[in-house]
Amino acid sequence: MKTLKSEHIFHGRAFNVRVDEVEYAPGRTHRIEVVEHSGAVTLVPVDAEGRVWFIRQYRHAVAETMLELPAGTLHPAEDPALGAQRELQEEIGRRAGVLERLASFYLAPGYSTELMHAYLATDLSPAPLPPDEDEAIVTAPLSLAEAMQAVARGEVRDAKSLAALFAAARRLGW
Repeated sequence: MKTLKSEHIFHGRAFNVRVDEVEYAPGRTHRIEVVEHSGAVTLVPVDAEGRVWFIRQYRHAVAETMLELPAGTLHPAEDPALGAQRELQEEIGRRAGVLERLASFYLAPGYSTELMHAYLATDLSPAPLPPDEDEAIVTAPLSLAEAMQAVARGEVRDAKSLAALFAAARRLGW
């Protein structure tokens, strides 16, 4: 496969879009739209009582308030562990004494470059940072049983939260 041409058609705050003309085989070309993203982090924050800290946040694209794990976009070239601490502080007002990488995965490799880095965050202590201007977040600490029930009921519906939770469950023997 060979890229014959690449054109940026949109530059935004959260991502850019380019259109590539790709040759799959001699004489067979196809146009592919690619969302360029700087990457992101998601966290499974577990406090001393064993509660998993979720957030509730309205997501305009799906017109729903979602129950999800804290997460956020990395700044260009930002170390994922530093971004994870920043997002934890902005979204749940806590800092992790221990931050352990669980996994890294592409959210939608068919059209996006976004690589998500998932972390287990423990030894939490208060350390709030101001939230992003475009976010209205409510924290929702849940016991492990409540968290798994929320998953079973279909209340946790975003891929990053599900993938990170299952990676944490494997790591912690839940």
